[in-house]
Amino acid sequence: MPNRFALPVAIIAIAPVFASESDAETTELSHWLVIGGVGKYGRTPVHTDAIEAQLVTGDWKPPQAMEVVKSPDGVDRIWTKATTGEDGWLTHQALGPGYACSIIRSEKPRTVLLEASGHSIVYVNGQPRGGDVYGTGWVRHPIELKTGENSFLFLCRRGRVRARLISTDRPFIFNKDDTTLPDLLRGEPSTYWAAIPIINATDTTVRDQTVVAILLNGGITRTRVPNIPPMTTRKVGFRIEGTSLTQEENVSLDVRLLSKDEDLMDTVQLKLRVRDSNQKHKRTFVSDIDGSIQYFAVTPMHDSDKVSSVKPALVLTLHGAGVEAAGQANAYMSKDWAHIVAPTNRRPFGFDWEDWGRWDALEVLGIAEAQFGTDPRRTYLTGHSMGGHGTWQLGSLFPDRFAAIAPSAGWISFRSYSSKSTSAGEGSAIEEILRRAASTSDTLSRSNNLSANGIYILHGDQDDNVPITEARTMRAHLANFHADFAYYERPGAGHWWGNDCVDWPPLFEFFQRRDTPRQRDIGQLKFATSNPSASATCHWATIAAQIEPLALSTIDLTFDRQAGRLEGTTQNVRRLVLDQSKLSTHRENDSSEGTGRSSSELLTVSIDKTEVTDIPRPDVSSMIHLQKEGVDWRVSEKPPAATKGPHRSGPFKEAFKQRFVLVYGTAGTSEENAWSYGKARFDAETFWYRGNGSVDVWSDKEFLATGEPDRSVILYGHAESNSAWGALLSESPVQVARGSIMIGTRAIKEDGLGCLFIQPRPGSDVALVAAVSGSDAKGMRLTTALPYFTSGVAYPDCVVLSNNVLMQGLSEVKVAGFFGEDWDVQSGDFSWTSNSK
Repeated sequence: MPNRFALPVAIIAIAPVFASESDAETTELSHWLVIGGVGKYGRTPVHTDAIEAQLVTGDWKPPQAMEVVKSPDGVDRIWTKATTGEDGWLTHQALGPGYACSIIRSEKPRTVLLEASGHSIVYVNGQPRGGDVYGTGWVRHPIELKTGENSFLFLCRRGRVRARLISTDRPFIFNKDDTTLPDLLRGEPSTYWAAIPIINATDTTVRDQTVVAILLNGGITRTRVPNIPPMTTRKVGFRIEGTSLTQEENVSLDVRLLSKDEDLMDTVQLKLRVRDSNQKHKRTFVSDIDGSIQYFAVTPMHDSDKVSSVKPALVLTLHGAGVEAAGQANAYMSKDWAHIVAPTNRRPFGFDWEDWGRWDALEVLGIAEAQFGTDPRRTYLTGHSMGGHGTWQLGSLFPDRFAAIAPSAGWISFRSYSSKSTSAGEGSAIEEILRRAASTSDTLSRSNNLSANGIYILHGDQDDNVPITEARTMRAHLANFHADFAYYERPGAGHWWGNDCVDWPPLFEFFQRRDTPRQRDIGQLKFATSNPSASATCHWATIAAQIEPLALSTIDLTFDRQAGRLEGTTQNVRRLVLDQSKLSTHRENDSSEGTGRSSSELLTVSIDKTEVTDIPRPDVSSMIHLQKEGVDWRVSEKPPAATKGPHRSGPFKEAFKQRFVLVYGTAGTSEENAWSYGKARFDAETFWYRGNGSVDVWSDKEFLATGEPDRSVILYGHAESNSAWGALLSESPVQVARGSIMIGTRAIKEDGLGCLFIQPRPGSDVALVAAVSGSDAKGMRLTTALPYFTSGVAYPDCVVLSNNVLMQGLSEVKVAGFFGEDWDVQSGDFSWTSNSK
């Protein structure tokens, strides 16, 4: 019987101790069958996999030793026996990549925790569950064993796997191995956010629970827990009140989980660091991406003997793969002129500072600028290894945010660095669209954006992780156009040669000598983007729409302030926006005689040799919207918010922000409904693991009763299986039902089709709807393992896959394309295979 704490005085009392996992009965998965060579993977939207193909069609069953599987390349592969070693790991050459299968018998139905490491996905009795590819050891999933045989099928990529089952009779359990905790700061505001995973080991959604946080010598804080779906884990945020902090370096935090009826379900004791605000520390915040709790680390600027009214500078530093943000910040000595801020990339491996990693860095940059009151003209960007790649990425996407950048041991792009990075193809029209969907990853195509930024490249000439050729390639490339970059190869140095490889004095001296030009001094602007939803604006110009979606768009503009004239050229730009508030520089008594306009206002515009007339005055409109029609440009009205633009656009992964919610269908067949919830749960677990995320998972009925119109929605199922489809996608040009997919006016009538697409959410100017769909249960299962949470992998606005894609690859992509500015197929850019009906 749970312990009840009905009175506040009881809550303060010493909490009872629950049985620990070390006391629970465990079952090691020790006897296995393994098979390798059954597929080809990599950073590509389409992979092949013979075992997954069996799962999709429903033909998979637990294998027998020596059973033969024909791989997509026509080679016979064989399931062979293997056992775990003394260290508890199954290590086998077939698992790099390959599958490992183990069978566990149960005498009765019972709930256990599956604790496993080394895999990217596990199918438990055919249902997908999130993996632990990096071997963290803290992933535990509640599962229901059935009477008889239970199959555990692990897809492994790094050569080994470990798994055990832990018995439990507790319905709700804290997982203290994956907390996100702040440092408590003396003299700072006393409310903080923290997060801890809660395991729901019941078959119902848990609602109205409360986390109580009790800080020794501090406050007692109650935080309502968001809904947690059945048989899964959700990392939940909770508040801490940190009043009356002592001089001690650590304080105890008692965290308790109470049911709706105030029954005590679990308790855990944690330690928090107490720091002065001038010491290195961690700060937490609520992310607008998904409402989860994230942190960033700070090496604060130290006090100087100099008296200065100058605002401090800010250095944003990006960590390498496997490195915590706190470790990154700790590598720096404090400066007397700048705060050093380290975001997390959402996890130590995270997203390579792309996708959610990029959004995290920008979110932290905005928060840090506001909290520390830094000078926006003295913001700098640096990073090591993967963070060096992030430096090239963010620097080239947002050149006006940084005065200078400095990659250390950085790689340029997935294609230049990783042998496992594979292009989506450059042959057919469909392959070209898939390639363009990932164009944001192409750093080199935007390198000219850095022409006005100072650049310092640092690399060890004996680096055995990121080859020195990455730095030398960028040096040779920059030499063709860049006038302000420095390059240093450290003789004899490897990948990491101590803190100096990030806290390099000449690098920081280079930063100190540079700042971003004032707006009135920016007379020439060169800017390129392949994806305005990722990066559209530089200083006073915005590329608002493209002619060819996600192909490179460029502007080369010059503003003569004395003449009030702007002229230049564009490529692949349909709509352009000019910000007169940044172009114009108003000064007292500096108006042009007889005109009533400032001498620095924009008077005439010529773009692509077209004279644009009727330029609005700044007091009429600060933003000038220009549109290309044929070969000519004209002034246009601001497009309605429903139009595609930087505020809301594709491709597919753009839907996974704006506090997105996962909505599974309950109106289909039992097979469709089981897939829909299982896939939504798998995506939530994957985003928790890869992105430190916390996502609402709702049924279609719950969603329809909830509202919240400005949240993006990921919808699982089709028009007949998900009752939220009508409210969200009834006007969509793509319609999916049993047996067919309609795209515009064309129908594909086949079983086993998988489909991804996005549309704007009705009633919102900012939210998107992403459908993860299929023409039947087979088609739905085809989308289960699509790697859209993997950095470097991208999908266009719409893609349709044949059931044969897992055996035949890219040739079985039926349709791929980008919707037009009106979100329609007809005005968009779509390609079809010749065998699409």
